[in-house]
Amino acid sequence: MSRPPMIVDGHCHLASSRCIPRDFFVGVGQNMARKKSARVRPGEAESLARLMELQYQDHDADRLVRKMDEACIARTVLLAPDFTYVFKSHYSLEDMAAQHAAVRARHPGRFHVFFGVDPRWGRSGHDIFERSVDTYGFEGLKVYPPCGFSPSDERMFPLYEICAARDLPVLLHTGPTTPTLDFRFADPYLIDAAAKQFPGVNFILAHGGVNFVEQAKLMCNYRPNVYLDISGFPAAMTATTWQQHLAELFAQGINHKIIFGTDWPVFSMKDDLSAMVSHLLEDGGPMHGLPDAVVADIMAGTIDKLLPNPPKAEGSAGAAAALSLEGESP
Repeated sequence: MSRPPMIVDGHCHLASSRCIPRDFFVGVGQNMARKKSARVRPGEAESLARLMELQYQDHDADRLVRKMDEACIARTVLLAPDFTYVFKSHYSLEDMAAQHAAVRARHPGRFHVFFGVDPRWGRSGHDIFERSVDTYGFEGLKVYPPCGFSPSDERMFPLYEICAARDLPVLLHTGPTTPTLDFRFADPYLIDAAAKQFPGVNFILAHGGVNFVEQAKLMCNYRPNVYLDISGFPAAMTATTWQQHLAELFAQGINHKIIFGTDWPVFSMKDDLSAMVSHLLEDGGPMHGLPDAVVADIMAGTIDKLLPNPPKAEGSAGAAAALSLEGESP
């Protein structure tokens, strides 16, 4: 099949341990160790957590940009979830906002940012999110319900009102995560009340093409303002292959609601960005037989339609943030 004219990664993270608390890695390490064996050797989970942390030292995104270039990814949406309410964090929300702004200033035109704020911070959190949009030009809200709240919790509504006023999309995590968090709030159906309350806000179900797929498909089919992404597809739990799983998803009649995403750097020890893209687009792959226009929308067009502004070089605020962090990366 012909390669789409542009590729935009709609779901990615800055591989920086400054943005992910250590307790998150420890939980993932525990789960990885338990998957390997019913009995976990002493220290194994900690060793796995340290190994993962080593993958999160790309604080200025130089490595990520090289990987994007290899994969012919023009731009990437960086998602910055707020774990500071539930985990001990050495870096504040303001620190993380400045770091993401610095990355955008360092790599003009390559990154969009969806910034997250836990609704339990109240008005102070609302103000931080609003400043991140007004000062740094961030283009969306990242919501992480497994931290312990429903995405339709009324405490979220002031944040959605900010998004509605500025035409910003909202991306929310669905499905499993580190076992140190709460899975009860990871069901796609939980966004329904908010999607109905805020019809002018576009909601993206992160991992919706991989986890809780039936629920995510129904939400996309019957709520005009709900979309899903396919991030996490290399790890899709399926009786066949992830390729067959996606081919079946692409046959459901909701391709105009589907967004390409990699969830980098989660799979950086398994698959490179270039490999993920190549396997999606190769002859005989899950997109084989789809019209070129449909492939182009999945790979870039749909997320671009949801973003509020075209990509541009960062202004003085982003440059100032970049200077404040200069020289900190190892």
